Amino acid sequence: MVAPEPSREAILAFIESEREAGRAVGRSDIARAFGLSGGGKIWLKRLLKELEEEGETGGDGVERPVHPRGALPPVLLCEIKGKDRDGDPYAAPLEWNEADQGAPPRILIERQREFRAKRHAAPAPGMGDHVLLKLTRLKGVEGYPYSGRVLKVMGKGKAQVLGIFRALPDGSGRLIPIDKKSQGREALIPKGQTGDAEDGDLVSVSLRSESRFGPPEAQVKERLGSIKSERAVSLIAIHAHGIPNIFQPATLAEAEAVREAGTAGREDWRDLPLITIDPADAKDHDDAVHAAPDEDPENPGGYVVTVAIADVAAYVRPGSSLDKEALERGNSVYFPDRVVPMLPERISNDLCSLREGEDRPALAVRLVLKADGSKKSHSFHRILMRSAAKLSYQQAQAAIDGLGDEKAAAIRETILMPLWAAYGIAARGRDGRQPLDLDLPERKLILKADGSVDRVIVPERLAAHKLIEEFMILANVAAAETLEKAGSLLIYRCHDEPSVEKMRALGEVLASIGIKLPKEGALRPVLFNRILGMIKGSENETFINEVVLRSQAQAEYVAENYGHFGLNLRRYAHFTSPIRRYADLIVHRALIASQKFGDDGLPRGTTLDALREVSTRISAAERRAMAAERETVDRLIAHFLADQIGSSFDGRIGGVHRAGLFIKLDGTGADGFIPASTLGADYYRYDEAIHALIGERTGESFRLGDRVHVKLVEAAPVAGALRFELLSEGRAVTSERSGGRTGRGPSAGRGKAGASVGSPFRSGAGKPGPSRPGRAKPGGSGKSKPGKSKPGKRR
Repeated sequence: MVAPEPSREAILAFIESEREAGRAVGRSDIARAFGLSGGGKIWLKRLLKELEEEGETGGDGVERPVHPRGALPPVLLCEIKGKDRDGDPYAAPLEWNEADQGAPPRILIERQREFRAKRHAAPAPGMGDHVLLKLTRLKGVEGYPYSGRVLKVMGKGKAQVLGIFRALPDGSGRLIPIDKKSQGREALIPKGQTGDAEDGDLVSVSLRSESRFGPPEAQVKERLGSIKSERAVSLIAIHAHGIPNIFQPATLAEAEAVREAGTAGREDWRDLPLITIDPADAKDHDDAVHAAPDEDPENPGGYVVTVAIADVAAYVRPGSSLDKEALERGNSVYFPDRVVPMLPERISNDLCSLREGEDRPALAVRLVLKADGSKKSHSFHRILMRSAAKLSYQQAQAAIDGLGDEKAAAIRETILMPLWAAYGIAARGRDGRQPLDLDLPERKLILKADGSVDRVIVPERLAAHKLIEEFMILANVAAAETLEKAGSLLIYRCHDEPSVEKMRALGEVLASIGIKLPKEGALRPVLFNRILGMIKGSENETFINEVVLRSQAQAEYVAENYGHFGLNLRRYAHFTSPIRRYADLIVHRALIASQKFGDDGLPRGTTLDALREVSTRISAAERRAMAAERETVDRLIAHFLADQIGSSFDGRIGGVHRAGLFIKLDGTGADGFIPASTLGADYYRYDEAIHALIGERTGESFRLGDRVHVKLVEAAPVAGALRFELLSEGRAVTSERSGGRTGRGPSAGRGKAGASVGSPFRSGAGKPGPSRPGRAKPGGSGKSKPGKSKPGKRR
């Protein structure tokens, strides 16, 4: 007998009751509770989607949580922004990209109940404090979509302003702000208030007074270093984003004191010829691989793939100084001129680096693959290994192609070709899964000896990159599966499907080039792959790949799984890079505890709330690192182009704003701005629906994705800002939106210089344009290191 379909009210009542009982709830839980199967499950899926879009559901399920797409997570790192007219404090998400996500939501801070014991209450937060909040969705509270209960006060946000100090002859100085939005708003630093700052230093100042008729006065609080060479450009991002870059003495002492791990409690795998394949300039090697045909007669054509990962947990114990500082950093940050590591070099580049010919502790997973690419089984082991060879991607690829050097050629038949064959069958499994297949070339800056940019290149994407990436994905999936089966807590790497709003925006962009986005059916990565296949090889290929990437949600770390849309995987965790990501270290500890590999695993008593907090903190640290890396590249490229004022370049409109156009140049990938006031002898109106500026009189339009020819008229290297002048004309438009007018804008006024480089940012257009979303690429393994290797650095 088929169970009747329950009412919407019954579904919502069940969800609420489960949450009140502290239980996570997913779609399968609801179906089981109401006896739904077959068509009933399909009906339930549609109903839940409706409820999500109406904002009726929220939650933290362990399978696919029932929550509205685009909603804030249940625990979030925020900053106290001020008090409203009623005197109630409010906060906003600490990491928020307004250009990509719109205005940040205001979160009402809940007042702590007076009868709560003081020892259980978090201290009252103040203005500028960074706080960890437990969020609750609100209804009917004007201006506040969420309230937040303070779980922990993380510390004070930086109240100072960063800038470059310029000394004046009378002993005073002026501050040139590094923030794009503040360009053109300098501050005066009176004599006696300059501290020990010298001309060209990066300094932190506090603003002392504002004036309606002149620049504000400031006082130097801290001298952060010289910025006279491009080599110090990354200092700006490090200090602007508050990235910890100096290890505490206790942490360094602890790192020096650790002893090398031996064979105790480990399997001895030193005879297995595992090898590392990394970028040529890699200093640490945290993964090694091996493959061989499966000798089991019941698995014809199958392969056994071994992935060994540095055993960081053997040296970084929970609660230690090393552990606390690694959590604070969250991940290593990679700049073109330096690396800010998560762990001291004694750990990252020595004890945990899988060096060729040296004994190293590792956690290994042995994966048995069938001939069709599916996985037959896997098992985890705690081992002692010895890398048989260290190769670069280029060396490995050349050897596979039969052109390798002597070192690579010596292991071609015995090690490299079995790896290549195993990758061939793993790729069949990947193709059957059909993950999101974005193809976005990533620029790499090649620096001179003095730290300035020599050239900008797009490294070739080799099959060797894909080989390592696919094996890392398999290992990451195996880690999540093993821990789920053991009933262990862990940190997942999750990626939500695109929101309704982003799909609508994507459909509008695709319509502008004649591609219709299907309105029906469930969202799957294959839908985007079909779109990408349609434009492959066309002039719109790179542009549409960027637009599709922009439409994706941001990947994040969470303690409760909701799947990975981009990879098309139900469960996924980061296991393969514990040297540079704290999430991986948590997964290692969980494996050690669940598999009974030792007493240095995830501590007993670790709670879901504790891992929620860790997930929130490291997700924020990842976004912080991404912003810092991106801004540093922008500044270096602005330095690189500063002596090319007056030169012309080809590019594309990467973003449209009512204040003007964001331009992305070919070759360097540099981003710049054209104020709308300089476009020509017309008034240009912003049409949000078609992402265009349209001339009121001429009907000339400039749309997202249009090819343009521009001239560089101003560069502000410290801010990473470029301003262009448009040399090419717009396209003719006939539409109801333009009042039925057609035509091309006159060239008169096309070369008008307009505002200074600071003006577009003062007008509110200084937010990163749509061409720079700060998005972690959703597909892939997370194997490659920013600034070190291949595209797709964070998944």
